[in-house]
Amino acid sequence: MRYVYAFDEHVDGGRELLGGKGIGLAEMTELGVPVPAGFTITTEASRAYMTQGRTLPEGLEAEIDRHVAALEERTGKRFGDSADPLLVSVRSGAAVSMPGMMDTILNLGLNDEAAEGLAGSTGNRRFGLDSYRRLIQMYGEVVDGIGAHRFEHALAELKGARGVTEDTDLDAADLAGLIETYKRLYAEETGRPFPTDAREQLGRAVRAVFDSWDTPRAVVYRRAHDIPDDLGTAVNVVQMVFGNKGETSGTGVCFTRDPATGESGLYGEFLANAQGEDVVAGIRTPEPIARMEARMPKAFAELLETMSRLERHYRDMQDIEFTVEDERLFLLQTRSAKRTAAAALKCSVSMEEEGLISREEAVARIDPAALDQLLHPMLDPKAEFEVAAQGLNASPGAASGAIVLDADTAEELGRAGESVILVRWETTPDDIHGLIQAAGILTAHGGMTSHAAVVARGMGKPCVAGCDGLSIDEATKAVRIGEHELHAGDTITIDGGTGRVIVGPVQLVPPRINEDFETILGWADEVRRLRVRANADTPGDAAKAREFGAEGIGLCRTEHMFMAEERLPVMREMILAADEAGRRSALDRLLPMQQADFEGIFEAMAGYPVTIRLLDPPLHEFLPPLEEATDERLRERIRALQESNPMLGTRGCRLGLQWPEIYEMQVRAIVRAASAVQERTGEAPLVEIMHPLVGFAEELRPLRELTERVAAEEPTVEYLCGTMIELPRACVRADEIAEYADFFSFGTNDLTQTALGFSRDDAEGKFLTWYLDRGVLERNPFEILDRSGVGDLMRIAVERGRSSKQELKLGICGEHGGEPSSVAFCHELGLDYVSCSPYRVPLARLAAAQAALVERGVTAVQVGG
Repeated sequence: MRYVYAFDEHVDGGRELLGGKGIGLAEMTELGVPVPAGFTITTEASRAYMTQGRTLPEGLEAEIDRHVAALEERTGKRFGDSADPLLVSVRSGAAVSMPGMMDTILNLGLNDEAAEGLAGSTGNRRFGLDSYRRLIQMYGEVVDGIGAHRFEHALAELKGARGVTEDTDLDAADLAGLIETYKRLYAEETGRPFPTDAREQLGRAVRAVFDSWDTPRAVVYRRAHDIPDDLGTAVNVVQMVFGNKGETSGTGVCFTRDPATGESGLYGEFLANAQGEDVVAGIRTPEPIARMEARMPKAFAELLETMSRLERHYRDMQDIEFTVEDERLFLLQTRSAKRTAAAALKCSVSMEEEGLISREEAVARIDPAALDQLLHPMLDPKAEFEVAAQGLNASPGAASGAIVLDADTAEELGRAGESVILVRWETTPDDIHGLIQAAGILTAHGGMTSHAAVVARGMGKPCVAGCDGLSIDEATKAVRIGEHELHAGDTITIDGGTGRVIVGPVQLVPPRINEDFETILGWADEVRRLRVRANADTPGDAAKAREFGAEGIGLCRTEHMFMAEERLPVMREMILAADEAGRRSALDRLLPMQQADFEGIFEAMAGYPVTIRLLDPPLHEFLPPLEEATDERLRERIRALQESNPMLGTRGCRLGLQWPEIYEMQVRAIVRAASAVQERTGEAPLVEIMHPLVGFAEELRPLRELTERVAAEEPTVEYLCGTMIELPRACVRADEIAEYADFFSFGTNDLTQTALGFSRDDAEGKFLTWYLDRGVLERNPFEILDRSGVGDLMRIAVERGRSSKQELKLGICGEHGGEPSSVAFCHELGLDYVSCSPYRVPLARLAAAQAALVERGVTAVQVGG
């Protein structure tokens, strides 16, 4: 098997074989874009390495040697030569973009003699030594796991001793001394001298990049972004081009559009006399890319032309890394740019208007989950506050939370439900677990393309980066923001849209949906088949659902209506009643309250369908805990209602069958409310009455008779009568149950519990976390539908239910109704609608459209990596 391909070789297999970075370099080479020469070691080699006990597959080393020889012939330089050496970088490149999660090493091939040879051949001794000290540091960190702080501390000490602030202020003599310090540090940490053989450096570097696929930060990132663990990473060996040769050299990152807003224009950052890691690692604060024009006008003009050319070719916003060596431009990478949800919408709408993509492609490109970014809180415009410090507006949105200074604490407190702001000098890929749990990120250093900025934008979290007014004392846990002295645990607020940092909490408000949002969702509505409803229990919830485009209510839970302060005593009176007459007396007083609730919801939904679930929870939930009971009669009733497993006890339809007067009252209130709204507005609500927890046809039959009898006693209203499918038996006997149902609604929260035998309250945060950490389960089944288990039960219910009643309406009202992959599964099953929380309705509308587009063969395309 062949494992290595040069950038200018044509090979089938695409990004899955060459990885995102490799395919990007190969395609740019084919386009004639200035790219350094090099070759890619495929993902197949990485997978073979992992499956063979972390040993290189047979023949790989020989292939690498042949490609190094070809690179030597092409460049006229020798790898490991002491006079004018060929130097290479080793860069990771997975098939799916994972920015900052895996490793890169620059300047491979240097040793003491080669560094002097590089200095001599270029006439620039400082450059040669600077390249060598960078190699020792990166190699030590990546290959041998030496802590970066050891090298950074030595560098900071030297700058302090010389009275300078920038690396570039150190001269050749300073760097020569620093190299000796680095070599001593390397020997202390590893027990052996720094390797001087170029091929040993390359071989160990390739292994280290393969190994970086399984670093904790990479594993956490893959889990957070649903990336399979078995993809592996390609390795790209690239001829070095040097941005650190002087003031006519440099390095930068640029975007063909603004990744925060999607607006067209010049966007990016640049550092003169620097290597690429200086920008992305936040080691030095870069300049806006526009300033590059004055320094290097020819390279700048070529960069602008190339940016435009690549965007037209890939038909997507590009994220480009480049280096300028002695005013000559080289591109090191292009990929589809990570962007905020607002930028994704703006970019897709603009590109459709520009004729680059179709409407269907525009809809397919938006990540449904990313729409949540647009629904996150912002600072209240009416709030009064003092800005303590200003940083870069790296990722939009706002958050208030307690200061935490390390990723572990952020993860711990975030998991516990506390809002925290991760405050760091600068984040690194090892902080990924804390970034996931933090409400926002604030850094003292780094720019708009630093690790913190890129990751925050991808996650939809607010981030303020490069805040000059921030200083941190790790030892004392003290933080200074502007003139304010704070400590870990104190509350701050950040506004990632403006870069403002505020001491203390600030009132936040929901964001407003913009025109691009409405445009994309309008296009999505044109192609989707699935209807989208909302789960809403109050008129306010129903109004919000309509605002987000809900086409009805798929679940209105009536039990929440009984918990109000003025109603709970009447509800308890009903439960404590000694006989049916006493229960009916209390229910007669609850009826007008229920009717008023339903009228408000029917009016808010203005003629759309509303599915009302009759009382579901066990009655003991409306009573106080036994220890708080105030009299013996109440205590006796609480004890009588206690159950060992109430989730599977006397609840749902079992309540309605034993105490039919409860469901009679509710049906009466529903029908009267619908009639009143129809009379008042002239618009008839589409009422759907749902009986919960049905597992047997003989449960639903008498309850349907009850519904029809009570409805017949009231003014005529059109309604449907159906059931919630939340038990495995209901799925496999759906044909029998369908005889008495006009609709089924899958309650996948409880169906997941009953199918898997998991108590959600006991599973999450306990054994389920253990299962996910150890790979027993790939996904939390309460968040993403378990297709092979719960999904199969749903499929059986759909097939058997419609075999009995072809016109049977089918929907889903569990939390999965707002999760994109679960929505896609519902489309595949042929359901009529999904229902989710009001704030997830836009997400579900888009996911439903994308499911229909996938059926037509229209999918989003990822470029580069």
